[in-house]
This record gives sequence, C-alpha cells and structure tokens, in this order.
Amino acid sequence: MSRIVLATRNKGKIAELNRILGGLDVVGLDEFPGAPDVPETELTFEGNALLKARAIAAFTGLPAVADDSGLCVDALNGMPGVLSARWSGRFGAATGDRDTANLQLLLDQLSDVADEHRGAAFVCAAVLVTPDGTERCVEGRMHGTIIREPRGVNGFGYDPIFVPDGGTRTNAEMTPAEKDAISHRGKAFTLLTQEGFPLG
Repeated sequence: MSRIVLATRNKGKIAELNRILGGLDVVGLDEFPGAPDVPETELTFEGNALLKARAIAAFTGLPAVADDSGLCVDALNGMPGVLSARWSGRFGAATGDRDTANLQLLLDQLSDVADEHRGAAFVCAAVLVTPDGTERCVEGRMHGTIIREPRGVNGFGYDPIFVPDGGTRTNAEMTPAEKDAISHRGKAFTLLTQEGFPLG
C-alpha cells in the first residue's frame, strides 16, 4: 500500500481523505515528530496548499498531500475564503471553539441578507507533491446556500449551515459517505487520483 502524508493534524480531514482515497495509507503530521506547522501566508487556496505540501514532502521524504479549502459567500464578495478557518480572529481562538465562533460570526454577518442572496460555495485546492519535486494541483467546488440556523451533528466547520444545491439537508445532516460523494474536497482529491499522479 502506498503511503502518503496529509499535511494536517486535523483528524477529521485525515479520516475524510482515507475514505476518499481508499487503498492508500494516509497519515497526518502527528506521525512525524518535529514536522513543521506551515503558516498559510498565501492569498489563494492553491498557494497555501503548495506551501504545505512542499514543506512536508521535503521533511518526510514521502509524497505529501495538502489542501486549502474554505467557504466563499456571494454576499461577502467571496469571503471568508482563505480566512475561513480563522474568520473569528482572536475572539474565536479565545473561546476554545473556533468552529462555533466562525460559524456564528458568519450567521451574524448574513442576518439581514435575503434568502435568495445567500449563495455560497465550498472550494478546495488539493495538491500532491513528491520528494523529487513533481507537483499536481486541482480544484473542487460544491455550490449551495447558507441557512439561518445550524442543523446536524456530523462534519465540521461550516457544515451545519450549508445546504448543497439540489438538496434539503445540510452537510452536517449527511452521512460521511454522502458528503464525500459531492463535497469540494471529495471532488478535488478524486480528480487528483484520476489524473494518474504518481503516489510513490
């Protein structure tokens, strides 16, 4: 079985990628003591993903996968975008539950926005970098609508307030398999493997 490193310590993302890339052994940064936490300093999803994948491939000597993803809301001109995970800033960090703080801030910002203008898309840039420097980057999107109250207990992040186009349930009301089949991350990583990219 080919082993690849996912450049994250987020256990939810590691589990998700193991489901999507069945047949590969996907491990996170906790398996590699001393692995760097690479700051996301770029202004695009692709740029941040490349920063992380390049650094982890160099550190581990293994093929490294990284993604940067976020929620782009039409009424907020595409924000929070690359800032999705830290949208609530210092307040979110201080609460100890950044996901909930981010979600609540977004709902507050959209409180006066009419339902027909609450369109959004989850976007994921996925990158695979091998130790020899070969790189591949793809993008996946999931379009939908931001609802007014959280629903569901699955998933993470903004999943409880996002209903995909054509659906009635939030991402957080779906099973993991249902979400993987239509998610931005599922689309991106499936495309990455379909491209025939060498996994080592």
